Amino acid sequence: ETGFERGGQTREHALLAKTLGVRLLVVVINKMDDMTVEWAKERFEECRDKLTPFLKGCGYNVKKDVVFLPISALTAANVIKRMEIPAASWYDGPCFLEVLDNLPVVDRNRDAPLRLPVLSKYKDLGTVIEGKVEQGTISVGDKLWMMPNRTPVEVLNVWLDQDEVRYLIGGENARVKLKDISDEDIMPGFVLTQRGAGACAAVRRFEAQLIIVELLEHKSIFSAGYTAVLHVHAMAEECSILELTASIDKKTGKKSKRPPMFVKSGAVVNVIIEVDQAVCVEQFDQCAQLGRFTLRDEGKTIGIGKIIDLTPGLNLKDDLSLNN
Repeated sequence: ETGFERGGQTREHALLAKTLGVRLLVVVINKMDDMTVEWAKERFEECRDKLTPFLKGCGYNVKKDVVFLPISALTAANVIKRMEIPAASWYDGPCFLEVLDNLPVVDRNRDAPLRLPVLSKYKDLGTVIEGKVEQGTISVGDKLWMMPNRTPVEVLNVWLDQDEVRYLIGGENARVKLKDISDEDIMPGFVLTQRGAGACAAVRRFEAQLIIVELLEHKSIFSAGYTAVLHVHAMAEECSILELTASIDKKTGKKSKRPPMFVKSGAVVNVIIEVDQAVCVEQFDQCAQLGRFTLRDEGKTIGIGKIIDLTPGLNLKDDLSLNN
């Protein structure tokens, strides 16, 4: 509970989980064997009811996407196998491992255009990058682009963990040796992508739908001109809010006819965001992993959002093609 109070770390974890694409959440209420609790159903329900409003605010459907279960990690009660404790006879649900085993497998689109955001890079008899294949497939010999600079590269070697393989598919952590590029020309947040029309977009401006989670106490109004740090996949970039285009009704999802002048914590709003340097992003409905982001201010997450339109942006690929 302490972690869910204002400024608590667990609040931050729940926000980041939603932003990073964790669709299903298992909330484990621990220390139910404590002498002051003794597996009391009332205490379990009290904790559940305190956490539910915040999880709803993060975007979770609590009835469908969240599982609450009581455990005692110290005694392993309800962790490995279902508990047989008279005081907890009110709980007849699955144990923790059962819940994990029954979670659905995430479907990674291996037939989609390649998207591999770069987490890190180093020299090892060539240029090596590390990252996660968010979608598509990467194989030895592939001729790709490193966006946003559209640098042509060729794949020399591919590793999964410590094993060298011929190819990797979406969802796997990759280590890739590249040809025709120096490690000095790569930064975290660059994206390895296929060439041509299927390449990842690189923009400086985009429209997004944003949930204002909790503003800072001394900056309690969110309006055009607000500056923050944009975190999307492996990239962090300073950004500014150019315009609030519409407020969104939480219950109906309808847009307001007039753009709001400002909003406060808890609001849902469409905004146009601008960054100084071109960033590699996608619309959320085309590639969710590159289309969701967080806004942070002074080290605190103030909003989570998804990109709904790249057209307000300046697409660097189009810029380069015009210049060439």
